[in-house]
Amino acid sequence: MTVVLTLAAAITATLLAGPAAANPAGADRPLPTTIDLPDGFQPEGIAIGPGPFAYFGSRADGRIYRVNLVSGAGAQLSPAVGTASLGMKTDNRGRLFVAGGGGGNARVVDTRTGAVLASYAFTTGTTFVNDVILLDGSAYFTDSRQAVLYKVTTGRHGELPASFTTLALTGDFVLTPGVNNLNGIAATPDGRALIAVQSNTGFLFRIDPRTGATKRIDTGERTFVNGDGLWLAGRTLYVVQNRDNKVVAVDLDRAGRTGRVRAERTDPRFDVPTTIAQFGHRLYLPNARFTTTPAPDTAYTAVSVAAF
Repeated sequence: MTVVLTLAAAITATLLAGPAAANPAGADRPLPTTIDLPDGFQPEGIAIGPGPFAYFGSRADGRIYRVNLVSGAGAQLSPAVGTASLGMKTDNRGRLFVAGGGGGNARVVDTRTGAVLASYAFTTGTTFVNDVILLDGSAYFTDSRQAVLYKVTTGRHGELPASFTTLALTGDFVLTPGVNNLNGIAATPDGRALIAVQSNTGFLFRIDPRTGATKRIDTGERTFVNGDGLWLAGRTLYVVQNRDNKVVAVDLDRAGRTGRVRAERTDPRFDVPTTIAQFGHRLYLPNARFTTTPAPDTAYTAVSVAAF
């Protein structure tokens, strides 16, 4: 799963990163809470780590932009690929797993060089490969237009495979044609299953990663319509409701079968935030600005708020 570092660890990682990283003296100042992304970028995905680096994906052309969260400095890591870069996660080998949206695909990118290490063509049908989580040596990708997960399992020593598995979803989850269904994905607190949010209904589902069997998570009367990115911290599941401009903290039991809303936050800087990742005690979210017509000079940002 994405590595979350304390500020002290971030400074150590910055030193190890060499001259391209921020001066550790910057740690004497608060970390930037608003990050400028390239004009016209149309961000959607975010991943953080290893080290104090955030990676943002463009839904417009698939570019990936890397930002040092200590200094706020950023630069392009990977060029346009012709399909989107949506949900993303990094592993401890410095690899970035990227969901490819309407391209029905995914790729793995080297976080040091930007090189594409592997590509996977999941489907050519109706598709929207939306988000990804890493669990027990496998990457699981949601498809918002199909009742499946795509599973990429690495080798014993982390080798990237040539093939993938399509895992059909059964049980409580019901696909609604023509709209975005399963979106963000995370692991349960005990690490034995997956959790995904269905954007159109607002339901959370627990998914067996071996069989694809789904069970709706009991959250009482509460649903999460427009649910997008998910982030698990301990037993707290953060759910981003994009067009509602808010993040909701849901307290889960260890198995991820029940959950209760503990708190929610909004921020005047939110402008349709989508995905979410954590660095230290702060949560970072890119503003996709879905309600703003994109143009080459449209400004985009990512913002951070204190974890709650």
